[in-house]
Amino acid sequence: MAANRGQGGIQQLLAAEQEAQHIFNAARAEKMARLKQAKEEADKEIVEYRAQVERDFHRKVAESSGDSGANVKRLEKETETKIFHLKTETERISYDVVQMLLNHVTAVKN
Repeated sequence: MAANRGQGGIQQLLAAEQEAQHIFNAARAEKMARLKQAKEEADKEIVEYRAQVERDFHRKVAESSGDSGANVKRLEKETETKIFHLKTETERISYDVVQMLLNHVTAVKN
């Protein structure tokens, strides 16, 4: 009787091991399917992004090949605006930057 119980226990263990292996294989297959789907979605996003960048590039090329006088004036205006913005920001934060530098230079550390 004890031998039958031992055989039954071994059979249960083998069945449980097979079931665990099936669960593991199913999980692995699902993981691989999700990875494949994620890769396909990423590839799709890359294609869309590349197309958008190329459209922007072609638009800028078309703009620059147009009336060059208008482009020069537009670029000069953009440059002046950026320079004005940089000067304004420099004036706004220069005192704080000088104070910060002085604090770091004159601070004594052990």
